[in-house]
Amino acid sequence: MENSKPDNMLHIIINDTVLLEYDRNKPIPEEQHQYLDKMDAKMNDGITLGKDNIEAPNTLQRAQYIANSLISALFEEDYNLGIAMCTYLAQRIPDLQQVKAVGEKNEISVEFIFDRSLEKAQQEQKIEFYNPNSSNKTKH
Repeated sequence: MENSKPDNMLHIIINDTVLLEYDRNKPIPEEQHQYLDKMDAKMNDGITLGKDNIEAPNTLQRAQYIANSLISALFEEDYNLGIAMCTYLAQRIPDLQQVKAVGEKNEISVEFIFDRSLEKAQQEQKIEFYNPNSSNKTKH
């Protein structure tokens, strides 16, 4: 069996905890595709993002709406809805690698990360440089 490529994964992260992982290498059943199509059809009638009513949402606006629903579902421990929303994001936005949310249920910020997988982000390390002119330098 072939291992999943990290770049084919979508990770849903809330407050630095990975809550969902979606492997795009695994096929989804036809009824799941139909459910995603119904979600799109419903959004064709318009969505509400924050205080804005959007009559004809574009792909990114749809993704924001779905991500908000996803995070709310996870806070409410509705994992079936969360998984459905995660599947939508993974299928409709193939370049999306991470959805990172920070905050509490009523006040949360959501960030989409397209340029690095969770694996690459975890490999990144902070590098501190020594400044020879800093006041911490010991003089002799």
